[in-house]
Amino acid sequence: MSDFPRIITLLRKERGLSQKQVALELEVSQALLSHYEKGIRECGLDFVVKMADYYNVSCDYILGRTSERNSSNAGYDSLNENAGKINIKNSAILESNKKMIVDSLEVVYGLLEQTESKGLNTEVSSYLMVSIYKIIRILYSANPKNPQAMFSIIPELYSGLSTALQSINESNSRNLSSGKNSEVKFAPSLSPDIISRYYGELSTSLYNLIQKTEEKMKKLC
Repeated sequence: MSDFPRIITLLRKERGLSQKQVALELEVSQALLSHYEKGIRECGLDFVVKMADYYNVSCDYILGRTSERNSSNAGYDSLNENAGKINIKNSAILESNKKMIVDSLEVVYGLLEQTESKGLNTEVSSYLMVSIYKIIRILYSANPKNPQAMFSIIPELYSGLSTALQSINESNSRNLSSGKNSEVKFAPSLSPDIISRYYGELSTSLYNLIQKTEEKMKKLC
């Protein structure tokens, strides 16, 4: 996404918008948007789509893959030819869950940014990537005809190995954030009020995620 920072900056300036205004409307912090525009950080695909919709251009254009601002969506449509068959209620639940997770991740990475710890960022990112990896493998294996050549670790081993890697990532993250490690230059002071004030509507998704997760955990007791 090497062209992405340049293009989103040009689009914003074309419309005479400030970073603060765009960040507010896209429900991210101004600091995070600034990092995206400077290429310091890469955003997720969901945010690419959000930016494309916001500026009314295609994802291909905003990624620098085409000079046409509104290219054909035929390829996207062909991948989603069965989208209309999804139950509306289930679709709404999917969108709600996706928003809750994506917004919460924005808060997580906002807090990681404040710590200025490369090591902590690496360990947390690895933990989250393994979570996605595990889910992809579950979804991939739903159809036994899907070729396993996509993965180099056999089905019998990936679950245990991925869980072990996550345990290591979690242990390293705890160690790095314990206050005994000098790499974390700044440990942010946090409270519900501070998180709400700094992250706005994103914090609502985070609180919902915490509540739903703890409700499920309490059922295990």
